[in-house]
Amino acid sequence: QVHLQESGPGLVKPSQTLSLTCTVSGGSITIDYYCWNWIRQSPGKGLQWIGYICSSGTTYYSPFFKSRSSISRDTSKNQFTLQLTSVTPEDTAVYFCAREPFNGGSRIYNYDYWGQGTQVTVSS
Repeated sequence: QVHLQESGPGLVKPSQTLSLTCTVSGGSITIDYYCWNWIRQSPGKGLQWIGYICSSGTTYYSPFFKSRSSISRDTSKNQFTLQLTSVTPEDTAVYFCAREPFNGGSRIYNYDYWGQGTQVTVSS
């Protein structure tokens, strides 16, 4: 059983950088073929896909978040991280990490494991 756990500050000030970590147990983040995603949910926008880092180390971002997002990993800790810069109150949301199998074709967004989500509030 794969388990994902988000962690990081629950409150971030506007203009600062949001940093979150997803700790994975029960499966290596370097094993083919999976991509490890960051997704967020808010009442006004619903679910928004932010980006992923795949088992190869390749990253890919939503065009909406590409300019502000950076996803990296620490393979020794089996963790991957999200940094979202220049945050505003519009970035207030529940942030999830999730695993996605890669089939070599078009994405079907079939996330098979999710973290429980962590609330992040952007406020001064």
